[in-house]
Amino acid sequence: MDKDAMMEMREQINREEKARKLENYRQQNMYVKPGQILFTGSSLMEYFPISEYWMEENLTEKTGCFAYNRGIAGCTTDEFLQAIDIMMLDLEPSVIFINIGTNDIAPQEDGSNWLDHLVRNYDEILRIGRESLDAVFYLMAYYPVCRKVLEQDPLRREKFVLRTKENLALANSEVEALAAKYGAKYIDVNEGLYDEDGDMKEDFTVEGVHMFSEAYRIVLNNLRPYLKR
Repeated sequence: MDKDAMMEMREQINREEKARKLENYRQQNMYVKPGQILFTGSSLMEYFPISEYWMEENLTEKTGCFAYNRGIAGCTTDEFLQAIDIMMLDLEPSVIFINIGTNDIAPQEDGSNWLDHLVRNYDEILRIGRESLDAVFYLMAYYPVCRKVLEQDPLRREKFVLRTKENLALANSEVEALAAKYGAKYIDVNEGLYDEDGDMKEDFTVEGVHMFSEAYRIVLNNLRPYLKR
């Protein structure tokens, strides 16, 4: 099997997995309690073990609400818009933490500028959210990556070629501007994740992009001031 065929097969598997997760979330949403806290986005949100932390620290009692996670690995802003009901609106949350768009920091199939594409879609997500929900929106800064680890694998290096410190800073600046536009709050909860070069600490990352629970514990500690209705 050649490289293109392998990539297409992998993409098909990813699409099927996303569809299964969406259907699972759709069914779960029938039983959620409105007015709670929602964490939503891509893999960097899906892998955030917020439910475990919530139970461990009895945060329901401390905050007066539950926390739901509707992250899906590999989700782009295009896919989020297509599934915005399942991933956000149907839960009718009172507080929303969003981390979406890192998968847009990549060459676009139509040749468009990745940042323009990300901003346009993120703007639409917030427009729909504001029109549909009475909620507090927290737009989370994108996490750093560890280039040292990414460079060790040619496939990862190629896949995440555009996810540099400079591009992440550009994207974060645009997200901060969108927060101001829609009366949301931009929050950077990355303090403690950086090494001396401004990358993610090597010990915190699985493969250069995704994080171990130790790193998410730091994120949780930085999020504490916002965990309330």
